[in-house]
Amino acid sequence: MSTSTTRTIADILLPPEAIPVVPPRTLVKEALEKMSASKLGLACIVDDDGRLIGLFTDGDLRRLLLRSQKPLSALFADDIIDHARREFSSVRADTSIDDALNLLQEREIFDLPVLDEGGHLQGLIHLHPALRALLGE
Repeated sequence: MSTSTTRTIADILLPPEAIPVVPPRTLVKEALEKMSASKLGLACIVDDDGRLIGLFTDGDLRRLLLRSQKPLSALFADDIIDHARREFSSVRADTSIDDALNLLQEREIFDLPVLDEGGHLQGLIHLHPALRALLGE
């Protein structure tokens, strides 16, 4: 039986079709709807070539609501990229599960985008499905 030290995150990642992926000019409201439908607390913002250029999380939404002076309806009409984080942690598909879990713990985050060498979104490591996959060994 394999262990988490010999398996890579490619074995447990969520594929792009299972996560909310949106273009930069998506309205905040639409991105939130996709996040809710996927039951994940983030949206991955990709450019026309599929490169990850930003992340927007539930936490980003809370911070936005607290600092913004705009009415909620006006925020919903903004482009998601205007409020997305452009700097984020990510891993490659050949990263070990242990290394990915350590990074999640170190950064105190629930999600890690999986990118190829060109920055194209390959999937997502989400803490809860990753733990379920590991516990199912």
